[in-house]
Amino acid sequence: MTADPAAVAAARQVLAHLGVTVTDLQSHPATPSVVPTVAEYLPRVVAAAGPGARRTYGTYWERMAAAWPDRPLDTITASDFEALKQAMIASAVSRRNSRNGRHAGEHLVAAARAFYRCAIADGLIDAAASPAHRVAKPRRLPGTRRALTAHELEEINAMARTSGNDVILDALILRLHTETAGRRGGALALRLVDLDATNGLVRLTEKGPTVRWQPITLDLAGHLREHAAARGAVLPTDALLRARNGQPITSRRYDHLWKRLGERLPWVAVHGISTHWLRHTTLTWVERHFGYGIARAYAGHTDSPGSSTTTYIKADLHDVANALSAMTGQPHPLARVANHAGTWSQANHVASPTSE
Repeated sequence: MTADPAAVAAARQVLAHLGVTVTDLQSHPATPSVVPTVAEYLPRVVAAAGPGARRTYGTYWERMAAAWPDRPLDTITASDFEALKQAMIASAVSRRNSRNGRHAGEHLVAAARAFYRCAIADGLIDAAASPAHRVAKPRRLPGTRRALTAHELEEINAMARTSGNDVILDALILRLHTETAGRRGGALALRLVDLDATNGLVRLTEKGPTVRWQPITLDLAGHLREHAAARGAVLPTDALLRARNGQPITSRRYDHLWKRLGERLPWVAVHGISTHWLRHTTLTWVERHFGYGIARAYAGHTDSPGSSTTTYIKADLHDVANALSAMTGQPHPLARVANHAGTWSQANHVASPTSE
């Protein structure tokens, strides 16, 4: 295509003003932009990631940086990622709940895609050039978790209340997760200000910024308030669950709890029972007795995408309180009905901590 003479003349005037000739341009070609290496770019990805992403993907990002520390992002190929995925699957640590390394392979691909999404957003590579998005994730197998039976739940609660160095704390933890179906991160994030003992509510912060008020029995709310006060929680932002020394608990408390239970109840260790099984147990009961819509709200899934049917079956806080009241056999201030059938046995299903 022939250049516009007027545009050419204007360009020559600009060059003359800058003191640059066409020969100068030809002898000094434009310097191509430099694409950082994997190791150079990693700190930027980590800084831009949230706590959950860093916890889940951090190890895999480090493996990428260790495998290709000096290679620019645009030189990594899909076959490179496939080879690293296979290596991580082969070297995955074998645990009771392991799936022959499939989770390691799946997490690597997810981590790599998150890594390259940052590079695409920064304009370092084109979206079509991402090698991570051309590697298939291992197909996820059906989960092995299930709802615990009444007898199993009773055994777990009884053992937690009669062993260990802090049976009051352990009983509170199990009861809190059984009533709320909350995740471990939500319980660890609880602060004094997140407890409404008058209305029987706790504010759970789970999966990043997701926040919801979850009904609990007034009995549990009172025990939580007494526990926090006895162990030094004063300020609204002080942690609710605390060890005997007054320090907030960490995820290690959960690890020690289930390790101890597995040592005393072999079937717990064989099946890899964890706190998340309590979530399955409670939500299964709610779904069977109150239907999918209320179970979805009980789980805190009201904001997650689902089928169009979920638009018409949304449940509210009162519906969740109804289900809790029926499950525990205890009245709740926010429940719409006072009497329920089919309640869980309080002794078998909910651990009641002794007083501090």
